[in-house]
Amino acid sequence: MSAICPNGHASESTDYCDVCGEPMGAASSASAAVASGSVGAAAGAAGTGGAAAGGEPITCPHCSFPAAAGALFCENCGYDFTTGSLPEPAGAPSAATPGSVGAAAPGPLDPPASSLDLDPVAPPAGSPAAAPSADPLSAPAALTPPVGGPEAGDPSSAPVAGGDPGTGPLVAPGDPGAPTGPAEGEAASARTGATPSSTGTHLPTPPVPGEDQWVVEVWIDPDWYQAQKAEDPLPSAGLPGLVVLRERSVLVGRPSVSRNIHPQIDCGADTGVSRRHCQLNTDGQRWWVEDLQSSNGTYLSPAGGELPIDPIPAGQRREVADGDRIYLGGWTRLVIRKALPGEV
Repeated sequence: MSAICPNGHASESTDYCDVCGEPMGAASSASAAVASGSVGAAAGAAGTGGAAAGGEPITCPHCSFPAAAGALFCENCGYDFTTGSLPEPAGAPSAATPGSVGAAAPGPLDPPASSLDLDPVAPPAGSPAAAPSADPLSAPAALTPPVGGPEAGDPSSAPVAGGDPGTGPLVAPGDPGAPTGPAEGEAASARTGATPSSTGTHLPTPPVPGEDQWVVEVWIDPDWYQAQKAEDPLPSAGLPGLVVLRERSVLVGRPSVSRNIHPQIDCGADTGVSRRHCQLNTDGQRWWVEDLQSSNGTYLSPAGGELPIDPIPAGQRREVADGDRIYLGGWTRLVIRKALPGEV
């Protein structure tokens, strides 16, 4: 024999309802009345079910909403005509978290919240993440001059024009050797054979140590010209050019304004000489020559010997003995010697 629970469900169990799980013994007198009404409604539903078989419309026993013949549930309240139960109510929304104040409440179709969904943690103040990122398209901030820097109008703080050929070496104020004008500065650069830097200021290498003064003779050698079979016409051979060697490292080559190459030993007339052909170095007593990967090579031979055949390997230094001859280009011959009285 089936029993009726306080919610009006027919149950075979006598302790708890088989449909909703409500205790069967908790029914009061009012619940009994409701149960009796539910029994009558169930009976009416059974009667309507029999009538439905005949094609007549039925009425929902829960909300009295008319339903079509053969309907399985009420379209108004969802009452199930087969089991005699109501649909389960939708779950109540969970309480809002402290960090979600003002956020929109989840809708009935939204997925349930997961325990892994954590609120974003704000970075601590002063960290790089907390600092606002700079806009790459924004204009850069103005550079402020350093504290204690040169003030405006100070002649010593004026920038030096890059590539100015008239700029001489950096000389302390009051130095007797300081040039007093552009013409004198150019003359000083020509005398020392110094190479101006890319900024226009001359930063020479250390001077030659010792008391001896050195010079290099630049010759036009017809024999070397004939051996090289150069295409350019040979200039008239005469007395050699004399260049005073005032620095420990001296560049030999042809000048180039566009490449900012200013060799101390200028061989610009000989097109067989590379822009940076070779370099002469000294310790004050001895001299060495080093080829700088020139196009036609650098050759060394002793005084009175035959013309050299094998060039000096690039990157290797060869000592230049007293009287040795350095050959390069189409007709150039160099001889390093100590300066005679009156030559410097």
